[in-house]
Amino acid sequence: MSETAPRVGLFVTCLVDMFRPSVGFAAVKLLEAAGCTVEAPRAQSCCGQPAYNSGDQHDTRTLAAQVIATFEPYDYLVVPSGSCAAMIREHYPALLADNPELAARAEALAAKTYELVSFLTDVRGMTGVEAAFEGRVTYHDSCSGLRELGIYDQPRTLLATVRGLRLEELPDADVCCGFGGTFCVKYPEISDTMVTSKAEVVEQTGAGTLLAGDLGCLMNVAGKLRRRGSNVRVRHVAEVLAGMTDEPAIGEGEKNGGD
Repeated sequence: MSETAPRVGLFVTCLVDMFRPSVGFAAVKLLEAAGCTVEAPRAQSCCGQPAYNSGDQHDTRTLAAQVIATFEPYDYLVVPSGSCAAMIREHYPALLADNPELAARAEALAAKTYELVSFLTDVRGMTGVEAAFEGRVTYHDSCSGLRELGIYDQPRTLLATVRGLRLEELPDADVCCGFGGTFCVKYPEISDTMVTSKAEVVEQTGAGTLLAGDLGCLMNVAGKLRRRGSNVRVRHVAEVLAGMTDEPAIGEGEKNGGD
């Protein structure tokens, strides 16, 4: 008897929806290649992380309740972002622990929530992809993905199977880029110092492309690289793994601006 395809609810994320829809399409292609049925429910909204980081628990709880109601019918909730996945998986249960109606539902949703590449490798057992990408790349490990979800080997395992791709490990790959959700708004000078350091080490690798699994990190570093006049291109790892790199890289085609 063949396995029934798991029904996956794709949490697109605000940044992907507004700035980089190609990441969502790449996620769908990868999930379908892994044998899943994929839906992106129209009722989805923000996971609540910006409000949560700002101390606004009331609005965070409202958003969390909406996310739970939208995604609990699915077998899995999959997110092309470590930070949003960590918000749902790691923080919803504690946030709603004192709510008799939502506590158990938050725990149940958290248990079936995964970051995209982690889901492909750890849950679906994917060990390789049918994709090609010529050139040297380097990889930035986002804080939430690495520290809260333990994502490190998973993207490297799949990238190793991309034809033509050569991975150059990034020095201090685990050091924050300075985005940090609302951190870059609250502490712009500190954030700028951090992303400048990140851009410098990216350039020092000699790689032509920077990859990561969180669009917030990628947009932050892409903006700094562009303002420095760098030729390094920036892409979400899902785009490369799915072989969907026809779109301009993140930040390409935009006018240079001042810091």
